[in-house]
Amino acid sequence: MKTHNYSILTLSTVLFLCLGCQSNSELENADYNRKLILQYHEIWNTGQVEKLNEILAPDFVCHYLTDQEWKGIAGSKTEIVNWRALFPDWHEEVVDIIIEKDKVVTRYNSTGTHSGTYEGIDSTGTKVMIAEISIYRIKDGKLAEQWCLMDDSALKTQILNYKEQQKNLFTTPKTDK
Repeated sequence: MKTHNYSILTLSTVLFLCLGCQSNSELENADYNRKLILQYHEIWNTGQVEKLNEILAPDFVCHYLTDQEWKGIAGSKTEIVNWRALFPDWHEEVVDIIIEKDKVVTRYNSTGTHSGTYEGIDSTGTKVMIAEISIYRIKDGKLAEQWCLMDDSALKTQILNYKEQQKNLFTTPKTDK
């Protein structure tokens, strides 16, 4: 009977240690993945694109809800620099973050001042805010892929509404006399 109890105790201890190690590893990966994605958002906030070399996989691909896509570290640097030329004070505030194995999802609010020609609309100087969701895939400790769902129609609407308000502000209504 004592041998049986020791066997159960030994088996229980081994299982506890194995499962405990796996949990710590998964928690460490989740913490690493969280930090990696938050670094990526911070690069969008600051425009410090040289830091992309540290966090992106060489074959990184970003897919937008539209058919827009860019590839590689150089493509990412170009897109961030171009976007920040349109919205120099661009800021992404992460509201939610969900981590599951090699995937991370962030929901975030992005703000910026429209300061360049966007979709054929000249600079208006209006402050915009849009909601975004991105799904990221991490491979070998680097960001390998992103699917970004941006509320592009809300962005355009805010810019066009501001432009229309400015137009109405500076036109004098005609009066019949």
